[in-house]
Amino acid sequence: MFRVGSIAGSDVLVSSTWFLVAGLIAFLMAPRVEQIEPGLGPMKYVVGVLFAVVLYGAILLHEASHAVVARRFGFRIRSITLHFLGGATEIDGEARRPSQEFWIAVVGPVTSLAVGGAALALWFVTPEGLLLLMVEGLAGTNLLIGLLNLVPGLPLDGGRVLKAGVWAISGTAHTGSLVAGWSGRVLAVGVAAWSVTLAQGVETGAGTISPLLGAIVAIFLWMGASQALRVAKVKERLGRIVAGDLARRTLAVPEDLALAEALRRAREVSARSLVTVTPEGRPVGVVDERAARAVPEQRAPWLPVSGVARTLTPGLTLPVDTSGEELIDALRTHPASEYVLLDAQGAVAGVLAAADLVRVVQARR
Repeated sequence: MFRVGSIAGSDVLVSSTWFLVAGLIAFLMAPRVEQIEPGLGPMKYVVGVLFAVVLYGAILLHEASHAVVARRFGFRIRSITLHFLGGATEIDGEARRPSQEFWIAVVGPVTSLAVGGAALALWFVTPEGLLLLMVEGLAGTNLLIGLLNLVPGLPLDGGRVLKAGVWAISGTAHTGSLVAGWSGRVLAVGVAAWSVTLAQGVETGAGTISPLLGAIVAIFLWMGASQALRVAKVKERLGRIVAGDLARRTLAVPEDLALAEALRRAREVSARSLVTVTPEGRPVGVVDERAARAVPEQRAPWLPVSGVARTLTPGLTLPVDTSGEELIDALRTHPASEYVLLDAQGAVAGVLAAADLVRVVQARR
């Protein structure tokens, strides 16, 4: 994996598998290039590699359109990756409304169809030769990519469009994910069956490459759809969890209180967590349990509790009633081992440990 630039504030990465694609495209195009321009020799493979670069430039436009629209909706884009089967845009967070899911998903296929349409228009005015071959290939592949990505099954863009539609009708993203995920699995089975048919030679003239590519695509679709279903189940479990239900009993103590005294007070009230607060009661830190245990006993009476507390940066305090998608987004956006929960008045209501949340999710499997 290597970086080639940035779009919408995120890195554009190219997987090493791209070179396999470039080689395969060069191999498949070589006979046609030789037919159009005889006598090129090894240079005919260079033409195929150049076409692979142009094709993946168009795929990059497809992925960039996802990124730009997601940014417009306020999401951060982690990266755009070009790989063996095309590309992927990693978006930090989930759509909050069906309309966001729809527009982020549909803009990719629309971009590919637009590129394919523009190339098709150029085809009518491009003179015979290798340039026409490039334009012809660009038109055909982009129109195919656009249409295939509209097929309603995850992990394709069309699956996300289907999810948005079911979400809008049912009122829940979970139902949309389940329908789109199972649709993706059905699609994978269909592609696998088609590959077996090709391999058996039912369609005359089919080589070994088409069944192999079909099998790879089927595996990709099945794995992507299955992953989407697993994620949907986890989110559904998390959706029933309220942060306050998992709150550890917590003691709020002044920042300058000796650690030994803070631990003594915590034992008296059976508190499992300590939060440091200002004289006005505003929480400013949460004590790291491991750091507290590591302090030698003879130092504890002289060390202020703030010395083993982690500063509460933005995102490490949550309303005590945070739940569902909001809770997932908070933990994903600001990963930490502990979060301080606050009541409606801003007072400390407890501490949510990420480990406790993981245990609850695993127990409900």
